[in-house]
Amino acid sequence: MKFRDEKVESAIMRLAAEFIRLEAGPASLITVTGVHFEDRANRAKIMVTILPDTAEKHALEFLNRQRGELADYIRDHNRMRSVPLLSFAIDLGEKNRQRIDELGA
Repeated sequence: MKFRDEKVESAIMRLAAEFIRLEAGPASLITVTGVHFEDRANRAKIMVTILPDTAEKHALEFLNRQRGELADYIRDHNRMRSVPLLSFAIDLGEKNRQRIDELGA
């Protein structure tokens, strides 16, 4: 991965976490765990974990409704030339890691 891509990925991850902290309600804990670029960095998938698991569906719907506001927030708080098209997904790798930790304890 190029240094520029890593820098943009880090900025999107940090700003997405800030935005979610400001906008999401207390019904669930949403943590940004990573950003994956697709389509030559024209699209960015923001990976999240959501607790409790029962709130995943509603929290993911909320996040996907807020994509436009998040893009505006990123534009306003960073000097990025263009913000990629954003989407959200549950980080299944992190979820599986947590499950393995539970089984091992």
